[in-house]
Amino acid sequence: MPEQETPSTETTTEETVETPPEGTAPEAGATTEEQPAEETVPPEVLRKKLTESNAEAANYRTKLRETEAKLSSAKTLEEFEAATSELRGQIETLERQILLKDVAAKYELPAALAKRLTGSTPAELEADAKELQKLVAPAAPESLSGGLNPDNGADDFDPVKAARAARKRGY
Repeated sequence: MPEQETPSTETTTEETVETPPEGTAPEAGATTEEQPAEETVPPEVLRKKLTESNAEAANYRTKLRETEAKLSSAKTLEEFEAATSELRGQIETLERQILLKDVAAKYELPAALAKRLTGSTPAELEADAKELQKLVAPAAPESLSGGLNPDNGADDFDPVKAARAARKRGY
């Protein structure tokens, strides 16, 4: 009776793919196939977004320093409550701006229309964004012919006349 080989416990440099035990399905996120490449965005657009994000972050840092100064200088309970109520108002304003941007991005609305969304809840804002999207949707092009139109310059084509003209020319 031949001896069966036992698996080696040595580590190799090759990558191994783990397979699930029999009778179980592979995990939803674990696939061996390559994921499709995402859309590429032009570098100019990415630079603009990065610049905007950096400016926004700098603005938040300055607001944080101002707030820290107000809170550290608050000596009485009333001063502390005034500073915190001011901060709550700023937080509510920023949360509203973020919500408007998210809803506008979801429905592909321009930034100018994002400011005009009405509603206090996300559901109300989304309903308003759907209505605006209908009004802003790009119009379909008149023709998808690619620039060439067989009717250009030819009023009425008579194949019999064309055949006679070709015979006269000797073709």
